[in-house]
Amino acid sequence: MSEVIVETRDLSIRFGGVLAVNNVNFSLRAREMRCLIGPNGAGKSTFFKCLTGQHKINSSNGYVFIDGHDVTGWQPYEIVQLGVGIKTQVPSVMNGLTVWENLWLSARRIHGKQGASAEVDRVITELGLQSHLRRVVGELAHGQRQIVEIGLVLCQRPKLVLLDEPAAGITGAEADRLVELIKGINQQAAVIVVDHDMNFVRMLGGAVTVLHQGAILVEGEADAVMSNEKVREVYIGNRAK
Repeated sequence: MSEVIVETRDLSIRFGGVLAVNNVNFSLRAREMRCLIGPNGAGKSTFFKCLTGQHKINSSNGYVFIDGHDVTGWQPYEIVQLGVGIKTQVPSVMNGLTVWENLWLSARRIHGKQGASAEVDRVITELGLQSHLRRVVGELAHGQRQIVEIGLVLCQRPKLVLLDEPAAGITGAEADRLVELIKGINQQAAVIVVDHDMNFVRMLGGAVTVLHQGAILVEGEADAVMSNEKVREVYIGNRAK
């Protein structure tokens, strides 16, 4: 059995009187993919930020372990150094630079100047970005920029990839391509996808964790979760209103 690469123990985060994350015990194994879903206010973004170090926690909040390291209280850059690739909702690309320049700067952080170009060539081929190499990122369509964002992550050869709302604002055809890319990433790395788009999650398949009011409501395979009455009541029902 593969090793656990992410684990949270008794994780709770309170904002004033609101319990945003409520005693969450979560685990993910190497090369496993998990989609994290739930209605607005379910605690998805707060939980994600606890994993990435964007939300500062201490032992009174519970514990976060990544690849066997207790990263509770760590800074984001320290977590990245463990081999964690992070794509947040805030764009990290530099719109005034070309696709190649953005990827090269990301690759240089891990591979240095000597190895950066070869790594960029690998990622460009993997993502099918050959025709966009010299284009300025700010001129690309939204879906293409999302793919470049994922490319920045891949240049670092992570063992764990955390994606926050990767499907936001993309078209149907772009969603198909994004699903293909994420499944490809999952061949080499564990992946956590936070998203609210039920159709996109169904396309990805695999295991799903549903959060509701900060707590884990249910976990299981995508089709079983989507048909679960509790999930339909708190998630699909909310969207239908």
